[in-house]
Amino acid sequence: MEALADPLAAYRVAAAPWYRPSAREVELCERAWAHRLPLLLKGPTGCGKTRFVEHMAWKLGRPLVTVACNEDMTAADLVGRWLLDAQGTVWQDGPLTLAVRHGALCYLDEVVEARQDTTVVIHPLTDARRLLPLDRKGELLHAHPDFQLVVSYNPGYQSHTKDLKPSTRQRFAALAFDYPPPEVETDIVAHEAGVTMELAARLVGLARRTRALREHGLEEGASTRMLVYAGRLIRDGMEPRDSCAMTLTQALTDDPDLSAALRELVHATFP
Repeated sequence: MEALADPLAAYRVAAAPWYRPSAREVELCERAWAHRLPLLLKGPTGCGKTRFVEHMAWKLGRPLVTVACNEDMTAADLVGRWLLDAQGTVWQDGPLTLAVRHGALCYLDEVVEARQDTTVVIHPLTDARRLLPLDRKGELLHAHPDFQLVVSYNPGYQSHTKDLKPSTRQRFAALAFDYPPPEVETDIVAHEAGVTMELAARLVGLARRTRALREHGLEEGASTRMLVYAGRLIRDGMEPRDSCAMTLTQALTDDPDLSAALRELVHATFP
């Protein structure tokens, strides 16, 4: 009965997710929400985009429907499909349709991973029409007044095959994310990993040095998320070098030369 009364009950953010702002992103997102503007978040992996969306959903008091995009995702996976049950065929809303119909934030994480013929279904939702055509059902769904679409992607992995088409990109307002300033990132790592500020600062210093290796062939430096993983293992008694080997060195690259360079940075940080 509860599910019938509130179709978005499972998507409501019950407790405030901890989020440490690093600039004006909260204020700017609230301005976009006031006009229900579709919002594009762009920034490197593990810099806090998803946590930011969770925080904003809680702050705005809206349910959050999250979709992790991938290359096998079809339009039906987003919109919905007809299914067979004991009474015959029944329509089941997909996550996007659920958010559009009932007024949730819909977050498409790493949207460029989805096929372009799938992402075009969002186009009518991202202009003045705010419509979602359900062609298979024969329904033209007008978006709930509280519906907002948020998408994210990592510009570091852009290619000709994985990029947002201009016809899609220009439908969004955008917020650029990056790794936080050192003092903010230290605070985040200390809080999320449950470690001292001194240890968090050493991990952040290590991460910033790994990010400099992008100029030498490393695709991505250590993310804030990786630092939290490393900090948790150290907090629970693992040697810092072993923790960093598991969560940073081995996770960042398979290249022997880059791995050796990362190990040197770890050893310098934790002699």
